[in-house]
Amino acid sequence: MPWHPSLDWQPLTAGTGQATGGVWRTPDGVVVKRLVPGVRDPRHHAYWERQALVAESGVVAGTAGVRAPACLGVERDADGITLRMAYTPPTEWAPEALAGALGRFAASSLEEPAWGARDVLRDRLGTVERRGGWTSLSRAGVASPAIDELWRLRDSALAVLDDLPRVPTHGDAHPMNLLGRAGDDVVAIDWEQFGLGPIGFDLGYLLLAVDVPLDELVAAHGGDMAAVRRGAVLTAAYTVVSRAAWSLTQPHPGDHVRHMLDLSAVVEEAAGQICGWSGPIG
Repeated sequence: MPWHPSLDWQPLTAGTGQATGGVWRTPDGVVVKRLVPGVRDPRHHAYWERQALVAESGVVAGTAGVRAPACLGVERDADGITLRMAYTPPTEWAPEALAGALGRFAASSLEEPAWGARDVLRDRLGTVERRGGWTSLSRAGVASPAIDELWRLRDSALAVLDDLPRVPTHGDAHPMNLLGRAGDDVVAIDWEQFGLGPIGFDLGYLLLAVDVPLDELVAAHGGDMAAVRRGAVLTAAYTVVSRAAWSLTQPHPGDHVRHMLDLSAVVEEAAGQICGWSGPIG
């Protein structure tokens, strides 16, 4: 019989990954996530089995800074995977505390699994290029010289990121995923894009979701400040511009363009970093 959720399970809104077929909470407090087949490249950022592999491997079950909820079971069938996890009660976190937790997580020593995400930003920019690039911004009159430079020098930007230290990354580090608390550490959900990535990558995603100056987030993150800032700025700039360009092709663009304009200083810093880059860090 085809898999289906029990009628007494409560649907949850968390979990919007490409492979997510639904998320529920059972009457006894267990979270059930259904994964459905999708991208099969184990290095792609949207590899459909990754969340289950993270859970059953325990690779981030006890990492410092950021960790996964306890795994209560992984069941595979012909149509997908059912993942059961402990419920993670939401906790209020200051953005600076989240940045510090991401810094401790980035300092963890983890062996890269064969199914860990790699080249997330490169994959995403490849998709953007196949869809026509950022031309919608020019048509809407919201492009800028810095944005034009970012697009022209995108291969150079990716080379800069390639030369940064590779560290453990959650891959989608915004507050809705950095959800719970275990002492001073964050219990995070939605590990679909977990892997080793350029230092500062997670901080760049956090920057896009909080209203805290970049300087304060970098200081809270700790580590090699120059490398962290470079990774965060490039990740944030290319992500926010790509989101804005995509939104202008949609019936309801939302606030992505306004967000891009609010972060114009970060976009300009990213363009300046690429033009002034003179070699690897570290």
